[in-house]
Amino acid sequence: MLIRTLSTLLLAVFFGQAAFAASVELPVPRQTIHPGSEISHQDLIERKFPGRTAQQFAVSTHRGQLVGMVARRTLLPGQPIPVKSVEKPMLVRRGEPARLVFQEQGLVIVMQVEALQNGGAGSFVRVRNVDSGQVVSGRVQNDGTIRVEN
Repeated sequence: MLIRTLSTLLLAVFFGQAAFAASVELPVPRQTIHPGSEISHQDLIERKFPGRTAQQFAVSTHRGQLVGMVARRTLLPGQPIPVKSVEKPMLVRRGEPARLVFQEQGLVIVMQVEALQNGGAGSFVRVRNVDSGQVVSGRVQNDGTIRVEN
């Protein structure tokens, strides 16, 4: 009886440590983050989860993936943050005016356009020239301008 109790205790300790060793720290919200809110370092804390959590679910595993992003849905405190629940901040909004920049060999042309799509920094969006009605595509820059690339 004593041997059975000791072996059960040893197994519990072994598997408990194995589960502890297989844990992963994930960034989670410190408090509720509402849709449209930008995420900062102060909004996040680290919390331990079983190692399989990051493998089974598409969740953010590093703060760097989240800081500066905008919540697409409500993020609850202490819960892992799904990758699809955050997005880059929108710098260009559909239907709103924007500036299109074309630059080549010292020539710079800037024109007023209407955005046909939403877009964050680095994304390609279609825009319409207000004067001619011509539709072109360009990459959204960090300052919100749209740059036409050759």
